[in-house]
Amino acid sequence: MKNKNKIWHKGGCHCGAVTFEVCATSQIELTACNCSICDMTGFQHLIVTAENFRLLTGADNITTYTFNTHTAKHTFCQTCGVKPFYRPRSHPDGYSVNFLCVNQSKFETVTSEDFDGRNWEDNIAGLRDK
Repeated sequence: MKNKNKIWHKGGCHCGAVTFEVCATSQIELTACNCSICDMTGFQHLIVTAENFRLLTGADNITTYTFNTHTAKHTFCQTCGVKPFYRPRSHPDGYSVNFLCVNQSKFETVTSEDFDGRNWEDNIAGLRDK
């Protein structure tokens, strides 16, 4: 079973138009990136594979923003402007979920590791291994 010891956690944007579930263990490590967009938005990365993410509602209420290489697909709720998840350049086949948009009641341990996104090209290999 691929999701052994993992459970589905609900999440969404501020207004509730976009809702999702993410499958993760109760003990997780987030990534805190200091690249320009993450620094400005305060995004706390919970990176998961596509099979561990389900968009429940709001697909028609999402707008996408890209920049630089246009590989990362930054998704925002069109109503409230919150970015609850996106398709990251580091893991284009998965999702990076904003942990601040997830119901955190079932997590036992949450730690965070810094990622030097200001020097993204020099440091990306270490992030891709996660």
